Amino acid sequence: MELNELKPSAGSRHARKRLGRGTSSGTGKTAGRGQKGQLARSGGKTRVGFEGGQMPYFRRMPKRGFNNINRKEYAIVNLSDLSKFNDGAEVNAETLKAAGIIKKQYNGVKLLANGEVSAKLTVKVAKSSAAATKAIEAAGGTVEVI
Repeated sequence: MELNELKPSAGSRHARKRLGRGTSSGTGKTAGRGQKGQLARSGGKTRVGFEGGQMPYFRRMPKRGFNNINRKEYAIVNLSDLSKFNDGAEVNAETLKAAGIIKKQYNGVKLLANGEVSAKLTVKVAKSSAAATKAIEAAGGTVEVI
């Protein structure tokens, strides 16, 4: 079999309907749009969410809260997650991702003080809580906020 011999399987491809090509075509005159009405007109469509004049759902629901468009989201790492690293290791976003602790970096990594750390680590993160920084420095490591 050659590439020029390939054909779609029977019945999988349909010829396009040719609308408005005379009465004998079956789709002449009104071109399958019926008589009058909004959908018979050119450009006659309703907007997304239109419910036939009934008050649309998105307008019936009350507005609540506030979405901050400048919000920064951080990948959260707890001290207990750092137990995977050996003494003297450098911990940053790339090493955390490689170890499978975080999936995405978002706007950086934030270190929280949930758990304990015993290894002496050099941690480079975007943010760190005061308690987490204190715990790592107590274990003999350093925290660098980048």
